[in-house]
Amino acid sequence: MIFKLGELFSGPGGMALGAMRAKVQNGTLHSLEHAWSNDFDKSSCETYLQNICPDSPNTVICQDVRELDIDSLAPIDAFAYGFPCNDFSLVGEKKGFDGTYGPLYTYGLKVIDKFKPKFFVAENVGGLSSSGGGKALEKILNDLSEAGNGYDITVHLYNASHYGVPQARNRIIIVGTDKSYNLKFKVPAPTTKDNPVTAFEALNNPPIPKNATNNDLTAQSKVVVERLGYIKPGENVWTAELPEHLKLNVKGAKLSQIYKRLDPNKPSYTITGSGGGGTHCYHWEEPRALTNRERARIQSFPDNFTFVGSKELVRKQVGMAVPPVLAEVIFTAILKTFAGIEYESIPANINHKELSKPTQKAILKEASRI
Repeated sequence: MIFKLGELFSGPGGMALGAMRAKVQNGTLHSLEHAWSNDFDKSSCETYLQNICPDSPNTVICQDVRELDIDSLAPIDAFAYGFPCNDFSLVGEKKGFDGTYGPLYTYGLKVIDKFKPKFFVAENVGGLSSSGGGKALEKILNDLSEAGNGYDITVHLYNASHYGVPQARNRIIIVGTDKSYNLKFKVPAPTTKDNPVTAFEALNNPPIPKNATNNDLTAQSKVVVERLGYIKPGENVWTAELPEHLKLNVKGAKLSQIYKRLDPNKPSYTITGSGGGGTHCYHWEEPRALTNRERARIQSFPDNFTFVGSKELVRKQVGMAVPPVLAEVIFTAILKTFAGIEYESIPANINHKELSKPTQKAILKEASRI
């Protein structure tokens, strides 16, 4: 059985790459095939086209989702969307539904209502679980469960480092299966929770080829090089012992990733797609920011996945992407669900009907620990 996959907010193709890699055999091959994708960012669309569907340029639709003609899209069996997370992030103003990006999840509902896919996958930041005291996520989940023919919903806060990604990245992933199939998706059991892939392993085993794309070094100023010289692996600008002239004069919130150097013996902290000085993720040994190729490795992209655009545009694409290795785990479990193949699983840590209750909040707080 081949599921034709449609995507909104597809980014550079992290979700798609994981989906295309997922294959299950039980006498019949179960797999996914790209049907169409949509994103408004030109460089992301170019990256997606080059790596996911180079022979089908017309299937990558680069425009604002609010102007997308959903009725013109090809039929699909599966749907995925990492709806924009800016207004639900723990970093920022947390505007939720009142922000520019919060309401964009509703365009996924329109796709589901139109095509009634057999299943969907939706992804967002962990901060969504606490937005509006849990009520934002409750509304989104209720809307998703009632879309199309109705969906059985499984919601889980995943730590990517528990699934082979060399990065402590917490993301909510929602899987919905059409109720008419009477199937229950189960959260796949962690594979690397007790033995995570470290930053050292990610960047050195094997070494990045000298001719790898997107691997240009960023020129570091003398003051940044001097500052990093005082910051030990795993420390940031706030926890390191710095001389006065190298300290930052910042009032208010002090983000932990500012000039934070990787600990080579642990997974990386979360790679981000934007931010000013000090947010580029820093090597544990060399006094410099990581290259985009190094960031891509930490996001679990293979070296032959080439990103299109300027250095800053590529940084944004890498940081906003879904880690392909995590996506592959999710889609493989979905395919096994439809193929009737048992797999190791754990209980979901989010009950969308209990989100606003103290017990559920405590569970989520524990689940988000790194």
